[in-house]
Amino acid sequence: MLIIRDICKSYAGPSGPVPVLKAVSLSLSAGRSLALTGDSGSGKSTLLHLAAALDQFDSGEITVGNVALADLDDDGRAGLRRSQVSLVFQQFNLIPALSVEQNISLHARLAGRADEAWIGVLTDRLGLTEFRMRYPEQLSGGQQQRVAIARALALRPKLLLADEPTGNLDEASSASVMELMLDLVRETEAALLLVTHSHDIAARLDQRAHLSGGQIIGCST
Repeated sequence: MLIIRDICKSYAGPSGPVPVLKAVSLSLSAGRSLALTGDSGSGKSTLLHLAAALDQFDSGEITVGNVALADLDDDGRAGLRRSQVSLVFQQFNLIPALSVEQNISLHARLAGRADEAWIGVLTDRLGLTEFRMRYPEQLSGGQQQRVAIARALALRPKLLLADEPTGNLDEASSASVMELMLDLVRETEAALLLVTHSHDIAARLDQRAHLSGGQIIGCST
């Protein structure tokens, strides 16, 4: 579902290009999950953004399903995110003017793939049924993160990308949210690439890879 092969990425610095990723390679099958760990500045979020087609790499190859990202223009990359790739971030990124129900269905509606029955299942499984008509400001941090996860999965994406999705939650809420997310990923046969600093969270996933200095220095299953 996701193939990352020999990816290199640099950003412009005062004295010239600053390498961030150096020949990074990973692969992830449908229904499997991979935790990407590493120190701050190691390139984890950069790799996630490249896989989401939010940024472009200098060299190498990234394929989502049968789509090579290098072959896509701006419209193609936006279309990929709209139809096949969903993202969950630590900041939730909910729309304040929309209700919980509207936030959850937004991504799927924009793609023309809203499935009310599936949205109902997600709302129920994530414990959000009684909050459907509330607004984000009326929810706790854990509830907002559940809404963000439901919104991402409402699309039934082929690839789910998550950047420290439980970083703002306490330990108990984090464990509960992660368990639900992993269950739903397995049920939908999505591939999950998750960036985390937590070794406990990483241990819950099928595969683990560690980034250091822009390179993969350890990979396990």
